[in-house]
Amino acid sequence: MPGTYQVVCPSCAATNRLHQDKPAALGKCGRCQNRLFQGQPVNLTAATFQPHVAHNDIPVLVDFWAAWCGPCKMMAPVFAQAAATLEPRVRVAKLDTEAERSIAAQFGIQSIPTIILFKGGREVARQPGAMPLPSLLAWAGQYF
Repeated sequence: MPGTYQVVCPSCAATNRLHQDKPAALGKCGRCQNRLFQGQPVNLTAATFQPHVAHNDIPVLVDFWAAWCGPCKMMAPVFAQAAATLEPRVRVAKLDTEAERSIAAQFGIQSIPTIILFKGGREVARQPGAMPLPSLLAWAGQYF
């Protein structure tokens, strides 16, 4: 449908169609009625990873992390700030590599944190290591 794009709900993973002429930040899910953009990273699981990466028409920025990782802990507030800054132009999400080892293996995650930017269901950029917010925004901004 012309003038629309798809966004996956962070709460129920339903795919929603948004109109380009309406403010995306105000969009609500047609299934669960929760806001489509909440200004915080979406926690992805094996069940929600593929829908978010493959069905969002906006870029998806994923932080591959683990709870025991010191640099990941330092990166968490930076990534939360990135979500507040980048939404609704970009979906910002996190994937716990300890809980979702098969997805981490699928993408060859060897060091954490690793940030991957997906567009149209495909990986377009990857950056290992923690970074400050301005660097993260500049790096990601090159690709959208």
